[in-house]
Amino acid sequence: MRLVSVFFISAGLIGMFIAMVAFSNLRNEKVIRHLQTTTDSKGFAVVELFTSEGCSSCPPADELMGKIEKGNKNERIYILAYHVDYWDRQGWKDKFSDHAYSQRQEAYANWLSLSGVYTPQLVVNGANEYIGSDEHSVVGGIADALNQQSATTLTLHSVKEDGKLIISHEETAVKKNTKLVLALVQKNGQSNVRAGENAGRQLSHVQIVRALKEVPAGNNKEVTLELPADFDTKGWELIGFLQNSSNGHITAATKVDFQTNN
Repeated sequence: MRLVSVFFISAGLIGMFIAMVAFSNLRNEKVIRHLQTTTDSKGFAVVELFTSEGCSSCPPADELMGKIEKGNKNERIYILAYHVDYWDRQGWKDKFSDHAYSQRQEAYANWLSLSGVYTPQLVVNGANEYIGSDEHSVVGGIADALNQQSATTLTLHSVKEDGKLIISHEETAVKKNTKLVLALVQKNGQSNVRAGENAGRQLSHVQIVRALKEVPAGNNKEVTLELPADFDTKGWELIGFLQNSSNGHITAATKVDFQTNN
């Protein structure tokens, strides 16, 4: 009888746990839909994910970014997925990886006073970091960012010319120690992983950063960005944001959709 009683108690606890998880998932789904459709938010959210195809913990974070990006009608949410290169020596070289993205993550470790870097790590507006697969915390961080208004503005224009992007930019209310960060983003991509922790899996990615450049803000000089060989105006975009080089905080952001810009 005691064993049976324990069983029913355990079953009840399991049922409560399942109900709590289901409620949490439903709540997060509602919040994500809210993020996707809100167009009158005061602020913006630059969402930077540090990920790798060589990391078995990263696919759930990539999936979460896809969920948020899918049907996203809020142009003030800017998702960037940086594929770091320090996982490349673990048996699989990520074709989207770049050492510059690992260096950017290390800069965040310094800005945020962290003991080290990890994947999947996610940073919102350069100020707060989260485990990239933690849906509740990530969605909450984005929602908080959208409620914070900034007085600084950024405008971008680009022209494609001879395998390059010629980018003009305008900023207002720019403070000193501010840089303009420009990221060329491929909206979707897939890989068949044949080795490493994700061997045998087909991985899907969104908002893949394919080129990154930083210049001083406020000088209004045109910026030239080399285009990858597989660049196409369809399925790519340019995201730009202003970032304080002392603490990493991001004060303004915008993007260029090439299909409507050219």
